[in-house]
Amino acid sequence: GTIVETCHQTAQKVESVCQAIKAEMIATKGTVHFDETGGRVDKKLWWLHVACTDALTYYAVHQNRGCKALDAIGILPVFKGTAMHDAYRSYFQYEGVKHGLCNAHHLREVIFIQEQYHQSWAFDIQKLLLEIKNTVSAAKPEWESLLPVQIADFETRYDAIVEAGFQDNPIPELLEPLPKKRGKPKQHPARNLLDHFKLRKRETLAFMYDFKVPFDNNQAERDIRMVKLKQKVSGCFRSQDGAEAFCQIRSYISTARKHGQQSLNVLQLAVAGSPYVPPVLQARLAPA
Repeated sequence: GTIVETCHQTAQKVESVCQAIKAEMIATKGTVHFDETGGRVDKKLWWLHVACTDALTYYAVHQNRGCKALDAIGILPVFKGTAMHDAYRSYFQYEGVKHGLCNAHHLREVIFIQEQYHQSWAFDIQKLLLEIKNTVSAAKPEWESLLPVQIADFETRYDAIVEAGFQDNPIPELLEPLPKKRGKPKQHPARNLLDHFKLRKRETLAFMYDFKVPFDNNQAERDIRMVKLKQKVSGCFRSQDGAEAFCQIRSYISTARKHGQQSLNVLQLAVAGSPYVPPVLQARLAPA
């Protein structure tokens, strides 16, 4: 009981820091990473969401995974920067947001197509994405994007590979019309991935158009790892209040660690009533 009460008190004391983290994310014009993972709260499936940068982390828990949760959290509806994510469809519902897609996910998917279906286009697009990544890494530090001639070359090669993939995966001709069913007709997994690459070309290659956009969403993956570790140890949250307290304290600790602070030190400061405030947030929390 003492530990539970201390957790709730600590969550209250770091609440102002967490709200400042959220406000800073909303205000940024740069890239914010987004991800979500399922977990049990009060014996039901809930979703723990993360929004993060290399300097800040914000967690929130909600009963829903999609737009209801994202609206309630309140970052994406007013965010004007670039959202880096894994192409979960709810993220695309926000019109004022630019999008960048995780190419680590793409590489895993094309490797599956290579190994399962032995299609050469999958190897070609894997090779191209890694070549673009290496070209971006080798670019001059003062550049904000690749040169126009480089972008044109990579776009042309990308389009050619996708078109070759479509030729390898034509839509099968039906000899007899099938009874109508709700939803989209089932397609070959390779064609589904090709449709994705064609529709989301700009988002897939966002990292070459803007060097502030990373190649993958590994930042969110790293920040959500401790949440999965928590679930592995404890199994679940007993209540919504407990889950929300965990999110606030974990947001505070994760942000502090990104600024070189030790967890126990910043927790002691929070319990004493003077939580650690990273430099990037000090202006927001300064007395009026």
